Amino acid sequence: MRLRSMWLALPLALLATAAPPRQASAFCGFYVGGAGQKLFNNATVVVLLRDGTRTVLSMQNNYQGPPESFALVVPVPVVLQKENVKTLPREVFDRVDQLAAPRLVEYWEQDPCAPSMMEEAMAAPGGVPMKGRAASARPAADLGVTIEAQFTVGEYEIVILSAKDSMGLDTWLRLNKYAIPEGAEEALKPYVAQGMKFFVAKVDATKVKMDKGMAMLSPLRFHYDTESFSLPVRLGLLNSSGTQDLLVHILARERYEVANRKNVTIPTNLDVDEAARDQFPAMYAALFDLTQETNPGAAITEYAWQATSCDPCPGPPLGNNDFATLGGDALPSLQPPEGAISPSAPPVPGIGPRPGIRPMPGGRGRWVGSPAAQFTLTRLHLRYRKDTLADDLVFKAATPITGGREVWKAPGKLEHGSEPGGMNNFQGRYAIRHPWKGPIACATPRRGVWGGPPSGTEGTQKPKPARDLAFAPRGGVQLASLVRENVPEIGLITKASLDLPSPVPKPAPDASSSSSGGPPASGGCGCAVEPKSAAPSGLLMLLGGLLLAKRRRR
Repeated sequence: MRLRSMWLALPLALLATAAPPRQASAFCGFYVGGAGQKLFNNATVVVLLRDGTRTVLSMQNNYQGPPESFALVVPVPVVLQKENVKTLPREVFDRVDQLAAPRLVEYWEQDPCAPSMMEEAMAAPGGVPMKGRAASARPAADLGVTIEAQFTVGEYEIVILSAKDSMGLDTWLRLNKYAIPEGAEEALKPYVAQGMKFFVAKVDATKVKMDKGMAMLSPLRFHYDTESFSLPVRLGLLNSSGTQDLLVHILARERYEVANRKNVTIPTNLDVDEAARDQFPAMYAALFDLTQETNPGAAITEYAWQATSCDPCPGPPLGNNDFATLGGDALPSLQPPEGAISPSAPPVPGIGPRPGIRPMPGGRGRWVGSPAAQFTLTRLHLRYRKDTLADDLVFKAATPITGGREVWKAPGKLEHGSEPGGMNNFQGRYAIRHPWKGPIACATPRRGVWGGPPSGTEGTQKPKPARDLAFAPRGGVQLASLVRENVPEIGLITKASLDLPSPVPKPAPDASSSSSGGPPASGGCGCAVEPKSAAPSGLLMLLGGLLLAKRRRR
């Protein structure tokens, strides 16, 4: 049986290997199925909402194959009760993944003789408990296993287990007709030793709607309180069939990194060839793979931005309803104090516990404007094999960073990479630029002002996100031919840098251009920008050729 699924255990999404068949392992648990079926996990979207000690895990599960029941097993730190578990609409996961995905933008140089925005402005006028169902084929107590809770939510029959030893838990699962992966007992051992509980969500396939062989399962959400903020990934390696992509989406008041691994940011703000339009996911996968090769084992940050904004936006930012769906309604810090009631004041959509709650001014734990606007969406991307991931992931708060915007740091220098900032404004962004090819009939043309396409021009009007990266074709893209500028932090020397200087013109100084490093103009278009362009000297060309030759030998 082939399985696609999503975890709730943390804001991230786990993707499978690109090689067929599309199979991969779960990052925080493994799948077990009845009727001797072996399941593989391909988690596409997982979101972790974290505030104080409260963690809300949201995951989407899909499987393809015979309609027999199956279950997923996830280590959790506490016993979950029915009120801690919900089912969610599927669409919210797609919105999170699209919002944080790397994006390709396309800009056209504007008419060099058109009046600037400043000139134009100056000229303008002023579930139900299970009944009658045997919980086990053999008394759980005989094996040191305790059924701490059991209940039904939607199509899920949920059992919360604790165990005295991993062998007993392994035996209990097998005796209850779960075809768990080989090596499960050894993988379960450290979690049992830590006193973890086990969330087992069994799916009754007779209650599931099938669509073209794919079970349309309701996404699951559960929450708990714990001082530690971590993701149990070792157990999921049992289902791995090779290389696994792990995408972690974290909604929190700060940006987050992985505390027990190296952290780097993806190279961003690179101009790319027009050929990248039709192969953007493959191009980005090649860039990611080279970044990981240069930084073995690192967690790579691809996005860190306020949850309710984006620029440019491949999809709408998250709203209060999305935020509540992903766990905002379960955060104690967002519940107003007792007595903060006003019959005339409407509640914040999806957040207020009862009608008439009034947003209170100031102070942590009281609403100020949009609750979702207080949170940052961070996307961490890891790609690993069984033999390269020894420990579970532990998360830590990190300082804000900026990068990947249409901002010029100095005349002739667009910002590249990431740097510390006062707020989180970082994204993986790549641009196709079309220089002006029309007539220039003014004495002082202003070059390098970028915006939307001329009337009738075809191209990427909306930012194009790179999705399903685990399945992006690998090995067929020549990264050095698509990227137009060198990326020294990963040792990439491009073909364009060894050819003639870029034909993209530099902008003339203008009051409307941005050189302060602040946020870009709304929409990310129409501001004066200037791509880096310089012909290398003969010495640099020689060194570039030597580095390329050395890399090919490797």
